[in-house]
Amino acid sequence: MFTGIIETKAVLKNCTEEGTNKHYWFECPLTAELKIDQSVAHNGVCLTVVAINGNQYKVTAIQETLQRTALGDLKVNNAVNLERCMVAGGRLDGHIVQGHVDTTATCIEINDLNGSTEFVFQYEQEPTHITVEKGSITVNGVSLTVVRSEPGLFSVHIIPFTLEHTGFGTLKKGDRVNLEFDVIGKYVARMMKGYQ
Repeated sequence: MFTGIIETKAVLKNCTEEGTNKHYWFECPLTAELKIDQSVAHNGVCLTVVAINGNQYKVTAIQETLQRTALGDLKVNNAVNLERCMVAGGRLDGHIVQGHVDTTATCIEINDLNGSTEFVFQYEQEPTHITVEKGSITVNGVSLTVVRSEPGLFSVHIIPFTLEHTGFGTLKKGDRVNLEFDVIGKYVARMMKGYQ
């Protein structure tokens, strides 16, 4: 489980393909603290550390992960938001994040609000893809509060600290991001629909 509070950024150093899998080698300040078989969220995608070499570590994304997320868009020297899994007994500063991306969204608008920055995202609407005003959403692994909520569209406001310390500082209009909708909202939506 994760919280959506980003610890640092990791930089992609190499990417290779093996069948339908992609192997990513990242470098980050936390590499020395990682261990093989550890779960780490990369732009909100839970991936397992499978190798460590010096200041770099390797994770593998399978076809299902590549189809559901924006990981396939990464290029060498791109940075991703990084969060290690929550420690038992630690504070839940963000919200409950599983690291299981539901879909991707496209950034369609960025507005300077003279103190914060508004990002507007558009996504394909499905029954479990639910946002509510003042509810939680995870965008590229960052726990955020929804400001505006419409069918297939929502906005968030980013404070300067988050803009500087996450990938939001380099996000551009037209970029794809990973979305994980609030897990409680997904369960409620499923219960309302019923099991068929």
